[in-house]
Amino acid sequence: MTNTSTDTTKAGDKTAAEGGNRPSALVTDQGTTTIADTVVQKIAGLAAREVRGVHELGGGTARAISALRDRIPGASASTGQGVAVEVGEKQAAVDLDIVVEYGVAIAELARAVRRNVITAIEQMTGLEVVEVNINVNDVYIEDDSEQEQQPTRDRVQ
Repeated sequence: MTNTSTDTTKAGDKTAAEGGNRPSALVTDQGTTTIADTVVQKIAGLAAREVRGVHELGGGTARAISALRDRIPGASASTGQGVAVEVGEKQAAVDLDIVVEYGVAIAELARAVRRNVITAIEQMTGLEVVEVNINVNDVYIEDDSEQEQQPTRDRVQ
């Protein structure tokens, strides 16, 4: 993740009135609201998964761990899997690792994911999203063996 564009404004930096960045609903005269990285991470993960054509988030290792977690009764899937974020006082940057479904136009999918993630984060948190980097690391191809996993009847003799 490139750190050059993420705002990590400190208390002594310029405000919008002094020629700095635009004003933030999170930093006011009445106090400051801090949003944890995990909150932004979960929002981004959920927003990315909402886009049709995104099969899964995460790299190979993260998906393997998730598959193990799915087998444990009572364990919940990580909504932040495949998502890395940097959160400043006013801005956020997001990196996504995704698996796309075969046949989906990747450039169009990336635009839709980026738009959905930015909209969700900005509406829910008030943070300005300065970048959403998307790494497509796999293509999901529906396997014929997955369709044949339905229970079969024994032959009657």
